[in-house]
Formats: sequence, C-alpha cells, structure tokens
Amino acid sequence: MRLRILLSVFFLVSLGAAAQQRRVSVVKDNVPSTGVAKQYADSLAWLKDSIFSVKNTKKQSKIRGRGSSRLFLPLTFYRDVAGNMFSLGKPESSYDTELMRLYLTRPDLVWTTNDAVQAQQTKLNEIEQPIVHDVHLVEKVNDKPVEPATVPVEVMVVRPNFWTYSGSYSLQFLQNYVSDNWYKGGESNYAALAAVVMDANYNNKQKVKWSNRLELKYGMQSSRSDSLHSVKSTDDLIRLTSKFGLQATKKWYYTVQFIGYTQFGKSYRSNDPTVYSAFLSPANINISLGMDYSADWLGHRLKGTFHIAPLAYNLKYTRMLELSDRLGIGTGRHFLHDFGSECTIDVEWKLLEMLTWRTRLYGYTTYRRSEVEWENTFSFQFNRYISTQLFIYPRFDDGVARDSRHAYFQLKEFASVGFQFSF
Repeated sequence: MRLRILLSVFFLVSLGAAAQQRRVSVVKDNVPSTGVAKQYADSLAWLKDSIFSVKNTKKQSKIRGRGSSRLFLPLTFYRDVAGNMFSLGKPESSYDTELMRLYLTRPDLVWTTNDAVQAQQTKLNEIEQPIVHDVHLVEKVNDKPVEPATVPVEVMVVRPNFWTYSGSYSLQFLQNYVSDNWYKGGESNYAALAAVVMDANYNNKQKVKWSNRLELKYGMQSSRSDSLHSVKSTDDLIRLTSKFGLQATKKWYYTVQFIGYTQFGKSYRSNDPTVYSAFLSPANINISLGMDYSADWLGHRLKGTFHIAPLAYNLKYTRMLELSDRLGIGTGRHFLHDFGSECTIDVEWKLLEMLTWRTRLYGYTTYRRSEVEWENTFSFQFNRYISTQLFIYPRFDDGVARDSRHAYFQLKEFASVGFQFSF
C-alpha cells in the first residue's frame, strides 16, 4: 500500500513538472499540437459511454457535472483529482479516473495546471470601474484641402482719382522776305502764332461727367506797309468751355454747357487807327440745356462730342460803347440778351499716322438772327516737336451790318510751321 502511494506521488510530481514545461512551450510556440484534437475525440467517446452506463443518481450527476466540463477543456492538471483518488470513503468518479489515466499514460498532452489557470483569471471585485465604449456614428466629412503655401503680400489701397488732365502747346512761325527790286513787288513780313489748349475732365464711371477746356491763342505779324502799327494781331482768343452731364444711356448725357470767350488785346487794320475789337469788347457768354452724345468711331480714330440744346441763353457784352453798334448790340448799349437754340460739335479725326483734323462747329439762333462758326485745324506732325498747321475759319453772322462784298460771311485762314508739344 505504501509503495502504491509513493509511486502515485512520484508520478503526480513528474506529471505536474511535465505539464508546466508543456504549458511554457505551447505559450512560446502559440501553435496547438495535433494531440489536442485526439484528446477531444477520446473524451467525447468516453463521455458518451459513461452517460449511458453510470447510474442516474443525484450524487453521481453532481460528480459528472463537475468533471464533464473538464473533459471539454484543454487537458489541465488538477490537484483534486489525485486527492479524490486516494481519499477514503468517497465514491470513485469515472471522470477523475479518466483524468488520472491520462495523467499517467499521456503526460505530454497536459497543457497547464489548475494553479496557472486561476492565476491568469481576473476577479470581478478587482474591476473598480467597468470600461464602457461610447461608440457613436458620425457623418463622413470631406478631408480638409491642403492650402497652398502663400507669401504675404502688402496691399495698398489707393483712393480713386476721377480727374484726368491733358494739354497741347504750340508755337508757329512764318517768315517772308521780299527785296525792294523784286519783279513782282511785295513786302517782307514776320508772323507768329502761340496756342495753348488745356483739358481737365472728371468722370466717375457711373453717372457724372464734367468736362472743362481752356483755349488761349494769340498771333501777330509785322508789315512795312503799315505806317501806324508795327505789329498787328492776326488771331486773338480766350475761350472757356465747360459741360456738366448726368448719364441717361451708355452714350447720351443730360448736359448743361457753358461757353465764354473774349480776346487779349486790341485789333486794327492796316493804316487805320480805328479799334475794331478789344478785351471784353465783345465778351460772349452762352448757357444751354440739352443732351450730349459721346462718339468713338473708326477704331478710336474719330472721337468727339455732339451737343444739342433746344434751350439756350446768350449774353453779349462790350465795355466800349463805340463798338456796340458794329457788334450788333445796339447803339449806346453794353448788353444784348436773347434766347434760342444752340448746337456744338467738337471732333478730332486722325486721318493718317501724322495727319490730324480738329474741327469745331458752333451754331446759335434766336430765329431772328444766327451765328455759325466752323473752326478747322489740320496738323501735320513731322516728329514729336515739329509740325505744320493749316487753320481755316469760316463764319456767318447776320446780327451785324451787312457787307457789300461778302454779305454776312467772314473767313480767316492761317498756315504756319513751328514747334508743338502735347501731353
């Protein structure tokens, strides 16, 4: 009996060590052995035979319930199996007998021990707070686009300037020399003409346009045949034109136009001491209300404005009473007021690359008298500074005394070569 007990203890110790070694090797390799499948198959077959062979008692059912679950788990070394086998007075369990048989005959199938399994289990009371996963669905959003690398730029905001300025300056000369014995006769003379044209225009690109032009001209000539005047004026003009318009359509504007003009000095005729005109003698002021059309034709080569005013007020003034009758104001009067209609056409046409035609047609009528002026300037530009000009100026005025030869028509013409500069 003692020998049997000693042999059993020796086998149990050896079996525990082998099971411990087996458990370590299995955990290390993490690959189950093919003997596990055979173990499950043998256990299931033995359980089938045991269920139908063992008596159906309450005590045996309790033992079978406890041991049967161990047969379906990986083979584990349980200490209570050996204790039950060698205890006195306890019924022998077929499950314990089968496990003991496996321990003694196939110790290589033992994976682990009961102590190792219990050491790996987590007690419920050790969990202080259960882990709760708050899982919720969110809508898939587009990935944030990668913004390109930018370089900071310093932005300067400039207050818009709706004013534009331009101008033109010219100085023309004409020299003519004739010797005393020239077979056709004639006389030597010198002539010069200076002209300044300045523009200041406002346009806010929305509704308002305001155009201003100041024209200054003065021409003179010398003549040996004139014993009273060494120099006489050939052209004398001070004229200011201002138009204020509110846009009606893309090209048309409701416009108020102001025209005022006079001259610098006195005008004479050869060998005649009579003054025919002077500063503020006359002075004309015309204010009209109408519409203005802006033209831009022939590929920007022809530009200008057309002003049509059905209502116009005209004022003519002379500071020299001796000129009032000749100027059509009336004997002994300084002012002449009248109302009528007015039309002004101001166009610049670039005929060739170096040839430009500027024309201004002005007409005013009271339906009792009429004034029509047509100024034409042809400029041929040799280079940036040298040019030649031809000025033709016909005029009609039936408000003055009728001339026996030319009636109410008047004409002025001037040709010159000289310096001209524009900006």
